[in-house]
Amino acid sequence: MNRYLLILVFTFSTFFNAYAQEAVKKDSTTKAKITMKGLFQARYLFSGNKNIDLNGLQHPDGKAVYNDFDIKRARLQFTSKISDRTDVVLLLNLADFKSDPKNKVLENAYITYRVDDYVNLKMGQFRPAFGLEDMYPVDVIKSMDYSNQYTAFGNNGWQSFQIGASIYGATHGEIPVKYEFSIVNGNGRNQVMDSDNGKHFSSRVEFGLQKSMNIKLGLNGGLATVNGDGVYATGIDLSGVIPLGKKWSLEIETEYKQGDNHVLYFGLDSAKRVGALNKYQMRGVYILPNLRYAINYHRLSSLEISCRYENFNNDYRHAETANPRQTWTPMISAEFLKAYSARIQIGVNIDRYKRNIPATTQYNNSLFIVQVQSRL
Repeated sequence: MNRYLLILVFTFSTFFNAYAQEAVKKDSTTKAKITMKGLFQARYLFSGNKNIDLNGLQHPDGKAVYNDFDIKRARLQFTSKISDRTDVVLLLNLADFKSDPKNKVLENAYITYRVDDYVNLKMGQFRPAFGLEDMYPVDVIKSMDYSNQYTAFGNNGWQSFQIGASIYGATHGEIPVKYEFSIVNGNGRNQVMDSDNGKHFSSRVEFGLQKSMNIKLGLNGGLATVNGDGVYATGIDLSGVIPLGKKWSLEIETEYKQGDNHVLYFGLDSAKRVGALNKYQMRGVYILPNLRYAINYHRLSSLEISCRYENFNNDYRHAETANPRQTWTPMISAEFLKAYSARIQIGVNIDRYKRNIPATTQYNNSLFIVQVQSRL
């Protein structure tokens, strides 16, 4: 992997040196153009079981806080275009201040350099491309929240916000192709330094298979070294939009992922581990159909009905101790204005485990949610 690191460092130093030489020629009085956008999400939550709190923790003593008003996200993104090739992006989630903000608040903080459509460079803190949910704009959230597999693979360093660098681009042939190759520390955002000397190498290739229905196929794969042990992750996803009439359409997304769960393995006492790291593997699949009716009545743009089904197992190779989780998330939403500028969502997150474990979050529950969100 050291060889790949040297190649990546050489590539970045070459292009940024070229940019620096180009920038010197420009008028030093040129002002950067700064744009701002964001996302606001507020919600009311109610647990269907009064012994289970809003984080899913079961309380045998019955002292759970089972309803609450909450600000989920208050995101602000600033993009500074400092040249025709270079952007600097900062993304903050001010809602993280409601609890200990350590390793929170700052989500994106990176610089990009555009060579052409085929080659672009990025360095800083960002979401490495490793699935459909990494492709969502920061001011758009599908369903009620991200999937369980997104959270688990993020904790293992493959998704969510990580610190590192990437090369990405696209081709525009008969079958359009987008790609991204990333190398990140893999220990999460806002860290003082990497937790070891290993790095996470990941890639995503997305093929535009059909234009009229926007059918896309994504292939994801990654290798890493964690505390001296090799780990992997892989995934495949498919998405598209099926027109059902003048105002009706059905959007479908589905995704499967599998990989080593090194967070679970290293989190166990060595005496309690059963087998090597490669015996601790996670996998998950979800499907999200979303039926949309473009009503376009005054300020009401559309009505949507969706239900995401997900099956996730964080340790499927140990059948005797594994506790797979199935989650249904039916939702009705009303969109106002255009492009999800404002939404009202009503839904429920239904969790079902193979077995209930008292005093843990592995306990059957239904969480009812009324959520409003707006793009800034």
